[in-house]
Amino acid sequence: MSLIPSLFGNRSVFDPFSAGNWAPLSSNNELSQFTNAQVDWKETPEAHVFKADLPGLKKEEVKVEVEEGKVLQISGETSVEKEDKNEKWHRVERGRGKFLRRFRLPENAKVDQVKASMENGVLTVTVPKMEEKKPEVKSIQISGVV
Repeated sequence: MSLIPSLFGNRSVFDPFSAGNWAPLSSNNELSQFTNAQVDWKETPEAHVFKADLPGLKKEEVKVEVEEGKVLQISGETSVEKEDKNEKWHRVERGRGKFLRRFRLPENAKVDQVKASMENGVLTVTVPKMEEKKPEVKSIQISGVV
């Protein structure tokens, strides 16, 4: 917990924006220094589309998996810059470490046809949907006399 001096006397105030307060727990209870990747999920008539902002990451540093049949998992790791003894860091705010997001897919998802692409730090995952079966309708001829 970070404490900052208060403008109203000598009291200290909790700083909710200090780096240590926003580090989420990953699935194996290790602290992650990379806050949860921001993900949008929209549904179109043909597919479920996920878009994740992953600035600075290469596609080789990101994994997209479908586990347990219907759980989409997006994970990866940001690398730590190499330290040079001649450099003096004044501030470190960019997230580093592992991240993991999971989404339970609906029953109509075609998990065997998932596609992913990455451009300009935005990961797009497309999960096609199964075609809805429309009930078969049989017309009955109406006669005049029964």
